[in-house]
Amino acid sequence: QVQLVDSGGGLVQAGGSLRLSCAARERTFSTYTVGWFRQAPGKEREFVAAISWSGGSTYYADSVKGRFTMSRDNAKNTVYLQMNNLKPEDTAVYYCAAKKSTAMYIKLYDYWGQGTQVTVSS
Repeated sequence: QVQLVDSGGGLVQAGGSLRLSCAARERTFSTYTVGWFRQAPGKEREFVAAISWSGGSTYYADSVKGRFTMSRDNAKNTVYLQMNNLKPEDTAVYYCAAKKSTAMYIKLYDYWGQGTQVTVSS
């Protein structure tokens, strides 16, 4: 089991950047697939991106491809989501999630962070 703490959200103007972080204390976190999801008010939660345990593979939703980059530093037990060229439609609560499974394209996760708010003003 892992406990995830996501952070880094905030208010930014359209075209700006933010970097979200997802950290865990458990060393086993470095062996987990990690994903980012987001949920805007009145909408269902949607998948944003995922990264393999090694960081060697990433997978992005079409809506963020080319603007968002996911990475991880297993020595620091932290996963990052660099978000560039942000748009008002990126406004949402962002959640990191983790799972032991290596199936990156299956959007089912076992552990979830508490969420961090990202607001993009136009």
